[in-house]
Amino acid sequence: MATFFSGGTIWCGSGRLAQTLRIEDGKVAEIDGTRQHGDEKVDLHGGFLAPAFMDGHAHPLFAGREAQGPLVNGLQSVAEIVAEVKRFADTNPDALWIIGGAYEAAVVAGGDFLATWLDEAVSDLPVVLQAVDHHTIWVNSKALQIAGINAATVDPDGGTIARNPDGTARGTLREPAAMDLIMRHAPVRTLAQDVAAIAWASDQYLASGVTAATDAWVEPGMAEAYIAADKSGALKIDMNLFFLAQPETWRERVNYFAKLRKEIESLGAGSKLAAKTVKIICDGALSAGTAALLDPYLDGPNSKGLLIWNEEELLDAAVTFDMAGYQLHMHAIGDAAVRQALDVIEQMVAINPKWDRRPVIAHAQLISPADLPRFAKLGVIANYQPLWMYLDPMNKELIAPRIGDQRNSQQYQLASMVKTGARISYGSDWPVTSHIPLAALAVPTHRQSPDGYPPQGWSPHEAISVEDSLRFYTEGVAYQTFNEERFGQIRVGMQADFVVLAENPLQVKPHDVAGIKIRAVYKSGVAVIG
Repeated sequence: MATFFSGGTIWCGSGRLAQTLRIEDGKVAEIDGTRQHGDEKVDLHGGFLAPAFMDGHAHPLFAGREAQGPLVNGLQSVAEIVAEVKRFADTNPDALWIIGGAYEAAVVAGGDFLATWLDEAVSDLPVVLQAVDHHTIWVNSKALQIAGINAATVDPDGGTIARNPDGTARGTLREPAAMDLIMRHAPVRTLAQDVAAIAWASDQYLASGVTAATDAWVEPGMAEAYIAADKSGALKIDMNLFFLAQPETWRERVNYFAKLRKEIESLGAGSKLAAKTVKIICDGALSAGTAALLDPYLDGPNSKGLLIWNEEELLDAAVTFDMAGYQLHMHAIGDAAVRQALDVIEQMVAINPKWDRRPVIAHAQLISPADLPRFAKLGVIANYQPLWMYLDPMNKELIAPRIGDQRNSQQYQLASMVKTGARISYGSDWPVTSHIPLAALAVPTHRQSPDGYPPQGWSPHEAISVEDSLRFYTEGVAYQTFNEERFGQIRVGMQADFVVLAENPLQVKPHDVAGIKIRAVYKSGVAVIG
C-alpha cells in the first residue's frame, strides 16, 4: 500500500520544494509525480511537510530519569524547588534517595545553593538535584554526610566543591569528577526503570516531530538499557549512542565499548540502535565558571576555568578511539577548550590513516577568531544548540558577570561559522533545555527572548535564516550521524521519516514559529502521531 500526499508545501531540503509526494514500503517512491491509483490519499490542507527533525546532541535517558523524580525544571525560586522536593518525598515514601532536575541555577546569585535549604524538605534521605547545565548538582546535608564530604575533602582534579567561609561544603558541586563523589553512593538503577525512561523519552520526541536522536553521555549500564529497550520495542526512534570517555577510566573501558558496539551491531536490520561515537568532555560550563577560557574570568582573575584533560592524555585517547573507527564528539564551550579540541583533532588526523571520521565539537559557545576557520579546514562539524542563542537568564545573571558583556556577546558565532563553509548540525542538549525543535527553530533568526528582548536581537549580525536552521536540524544531523543516504532529506529511496506542520515556518514571522502545531509525524512511512 502506498500513500500519496498533496495539497500543501513539501520541503525536500534546502531550496527544494515539491507539490506531491508518494511513499511506498516505508520509503520515498516518487516526488512531484501523478500516479495515485490505489494509493491512500492524504490532503495536507495547506500544511507544510518536511523531513522529520533529528537531535544531534541530547541526553534522553537522563531526561527520562529526571521525569521519574521531583519536577523542578522551570521553577523560579528556591522556595518552589524545595516545596516540589517535599511533595515528591511525601508521595514516594519508599524512596531511598531523591534524585531529580533540572533546576535553574540563575535563581541564586552566583549559582551556589545551600544544603540546608534542601534539608528543610528532606533531612533523613539524600537529595540530589541536577542544575540545568548538568555540570552542577545541589545536594542536601544527608548526601554530603553519606559521601563523607567535609572541610578536609580536597577538590578532585577537574571538579570543584563550593565552600562556606569555614571550608565546609555548601551543597553545590561542579563537574563530573566532583559530582561523582556523591553519585557513586546512589542506588543502582534497575534495568526496568531505565527502559521505562527510554520509552517515555521516545514518546516525547515523537510528539515533537523528532524521529532520530543521540544520547551524548552513555555511562556503564546505559547502553545495556538501550539494548533492552530496542529489543522490546520501547525504543521507538533511531538512536545513536555516544560512549563517555573520561581521563581516569577511558583506558579500562576500551574493550567494554568494543563489546557493546559489537552487540549493538548484531541486533539486526530491525534495530533502531547504533553506537558509532565516543564522547569526550573537554571543559565545563560558563554558568558554573568551569568552561576553559583563554583569558581569566572577571569574577575570578586567577581562574581560566577547567580543562578536564591534559593534552597528551587527550591525544592518546583520541588517536586510540579514532583508530578503532569511532567518531569523536567533543564537548568544548570555552575558547581554550575549543582550541584544545581543534589542536588534538589536527594532530590525530596527522597520526592516523585517512577515513571518513566526521569529528564533532559540540556547543562551541566561545571561539577565538583565529580558530573559527579551522572547523572547515579540519572537517569538524560544529554542533550548536539553537535554543541557547538569545540572552536568557543564565546568560544575563550568571555568565555575563563572569566573563563580561563583550565576551558574552561573542557567543554562538553561527552566521560567521556558516560563512567559513563548516558543516553544522543542531542538538537540544535535552534535558538541559527543551527537546522541542519548533521551540528552537527560529531563535537563531530573531535571537530574542520570547517577549522580544533585546529589540534588535542578541548579536544580530550572527543571525541566520529559518531555512538554514531547518537544514541543520535535518540533513545536518543526518550527515553528523552518517545517515545522509537514509534520512534528513526527501529524496527517492530515502526512509519516509517526516513531519507535517499546520503552517509553513519559512513564511510566518520568526516569533510565531514556536507556536506552529504538529499535525502528523511519520516514521518509516507509518503515522505515529496524528
